[in-house]
Amino acid sequence: MLAWTMAATLTIPVTLANLGTFALLTALAVAQTEVSRRIERQRRILSNGPHINMTSVWLLPAGLLVPPQLVAVLGTVLYVYLAFRSWSGTRPGEAHRVAANATTMILSGFAAGFAADLLSGHGMVAVALAAVAFFTTNTALTGLGLYLAAPEKATVEGCLGNMDDNLLELATLCVGGLLVMVLTTEPLLSVLVILPLYVLQRSVLIKRLEELATTDQKTQLLNATTWQDGAQREISRAERENGSFGAMMIDLDHFKRINDTYGHLAGDDVLKAVAAVVKQETRAHDLVGRFGGEEFVALLPSTSKEDAIVTAERIRQRVSELIISTTTNAGAAVDIERQTASIGVAAYPLDGSSIEEVMASADAAVYAAKHGGRNRVVGSAAAALAAA
Repeated sequence: MLAWTMAATLTIPVTLANLGTFALLTALAVAQTEVSRRIERQRRILSNGPHINMTSVWLLPAGLLVPPQLVAVLGTVLYVYLAFRSWSGTRPGEAHRVAANATTMILSGFAAGFAADLLSGHGMVAVALAAVAFFTTNTALTGLGLYLAAPEKATVEGCLGNMDDNLLELATLCVGGLLVMVLTTEPLLSVLVILPLYVLQRSVLIKRLEELATTDQKTQLLNATTWQDGAQREISRAERENGSFGAMMIDLDHFKRINDTYGHLAGDDVLKAVAAVVKQETRAHDLVGRFGGEEFVALLPSTSKEDAIVTAERIRQRVSELIISTTTNAGAAVDIERQTASIGVAAYPLDGSSIEEVMASADAAVYAAKHGGRNRVVGSAAAALAAA
């Protein structure tokens, strides 16, 4: 980046028109940052993956409309301003992250400029190609940086972001593309972009807060309250339609030994791995939640008890085959395997006429599974206890 910036400074002249566009973009970016700085601060604190800010809105037009050296200056100004105004200064050890993010965005702006130069213009096709180049460069560099920071814990979603993250970045690039058109025809109208960006950031923050209020943060499953609310709605639907559903309660066997032997962080990794299995083995519209501690629950709409038992058996089998790579409290690497689960299955209306009765039956089946030797699925607590 530094080499290209220096080369551009020596070989590409800066005109008064370039300086005017640069000054307008800088003023708009600073104004938008100031207006939404509290929202941006909260979003960054609550972010659990690649954090998408609004800098693409300004750096995409800069890549197309001003020389590379001014793109580098704009990116540096934006990230320094964000660090000290929106993010309340950088914590110790985070200055390099701010520098890395600024470098990534500046290089993405350079890529956008190169792409537009291939078509020698600022028309619709050139802007679209520039936006694709910006998005691709930004995603690749960000993903590589996050992977190298912690390769042992890296996931595709953790490095490249989820669908919502990428849609937000594409939305900011769309706004940036429109801003290119405005700056080349009616520059003064560009001030109108600030309000839509404020509303966009506010909407993203509200969505994130809703997710935090309904999701268990360790496992990303529904929390107990949200699961209970969903279950009540499902039983009301089943009553109206004379329908049925299956429910299961999943309890990890001897989970306390994991925490006592390896530490609570290792225990958290086990919970995340089991949660992933339960989510993968159920359908998108099934209600899957963490009930507390090492207990998980799942409600399967329009499912018989027999089919619920088949699903539970798949989950039990996959949990027993897990090999979970984690670290102890002392920092030593360890693989946790042969973790097992006892699963109780019940159904509406066969085992109860309310969600409380159905889940009480599932809980009794879990107890029967524990009493019968663990690592098993039980669909009838009374029969299992009698056999034992």
